[in-house]
Amino acid sequence: MSIEPDNVILLSADALRADHLSCYGYHRDTSPVLDELADESIRFTRAYSASSHTREAVPALLTGEYPDVAIDSNYRLATDTIASRLSAEGFATGGFHSNPFVSRAYGFDRGFDEFDDDLHFGQHKLIALAQRALDKLRNRHYARAEEINKRSLSWIDSLANGESFFLWNHYMDTHGPYEPPGEYQQLYHDETVSDSKAQSLYQRAIKDPESITDAERQLLIDLYDAEIRYNDERIGTFLESLRERGLLEESLVIVTADHGDAFGEHGYYEHPRYLHEEITRVPLLVRPPDGRGEVVEAPASTLDIVPTVASAAGQEVELSLLEGVDDDRRVFSQARGEDGDSHLRRYALWTREEACFCEWDTNTDEIRFTETTTQSLRAELEAHVEQRLRVENGNGSGTDGEVDEEIERRLSALGYKE
Repeated sequence: MSIEPDNVILLSADALRADHLSCYGYHRDTSPVLDELADESIRFTRAYSASSHTREAVPALLTGEYPDVAIDSNYRLATDTIASRLSAEGFATGGFHSNPFVSRAYGFDRGFDEFDDDLHFGQHKLIALAQRALDKLRNRHYARAEEINKRSLSWIDSLANGESFFLWNHYMDTHGPYEPPGEYQQLYHDETVSDSKAQSLYQRAIKDPESITDAERQLLIDLYDAEIRYNDERIGTFLESLRERGLLEESLVIVTADHGDAFGEHGYYEHPRYLHEEITRVPLLVRPPDGRGEVVEAPASTLDIVPTVASAAGQEVELSLLEGVDDDRRVFSQARGEDGDSHLRRYALWTREEACFCEWDTNTDEIRFTETTTQSLRAELEAHVEQRLRVENGNGSGTDGEVDEEIERRLSALGYKE
């Protein structure tokens, strides 16, 4: 099928908050590459993720559906992704990342011709041992951005000349523990920090946030910002590789994040199941093939990415970020509770100027508002919640299944499990 643009490239970074990018006003020069890309893109200043953590945010990002539809109760993919839709249109489809929560074990390879999630799932004992040896050698439990770039470019080069493709690269470098490599170690901090110290500090920040001193908090931020700078430069390398192949000007390029990360603003670190701005406001850059320097202050959502891509592929949609959004628009986020508050469902409403938060208690069927603003926003959010509850009550089933030991180990190393 002949379309314009020929290709769609979605680049997402794990745990990358918008306000730590220099193109979003941050005081440090953390993102010179994305700053340049922003100059020739539509930059959305108030873009929010559909959720605050990977297990719900990425499914929404890839499907255009709220998490209560995109996944089942066990976080397995429950609906088609944009890869499936574009594959049906004749696109080659490739996905490259190393986050276990969105691996093939949870069904996220659906619709992808090539899906490299950097895991082998113990399908063969020797392969699993080799994977573990690789992790030990590279001293981390995810593939660095340069590895993701290498794998995805190799796939692009394997395609037939002129073949349209959809590519999703998801980078893990900005996810904790923050361990910037080599020369990036001292970009914002005078001393080198060992990976073991960085890991220990990150784990303690999650488990015992009150123990983190001001100096330790600043160290976490310094290391996080250094990871952003590293990732930014690797995205630049990838974009330059596309340009050299004559592909950049034939492609719709979208850069975003699945969620942000917290540094004690509301008494917690990392990205637990809350919906505050520091863990839901994400960068969103949309660059059409011919470029377009534009700043949009109207609210946008990561849910808007799929219809935008579908529209570029010639499909009929109700909304496309390429065609503008209304200033008075409302966007919503949601997150399931976990562990001690698994009975809660949290919701947020975002406007251009205000926000409203509430939670639904599944035990009492009560909707409680927190950090609310105007009465009218409360009514709007309550109506949205009631609508979502009707959807969730009809989509609550899940398929039980074991999670592979290799995935459990990776999740623990990334701070997801104690």
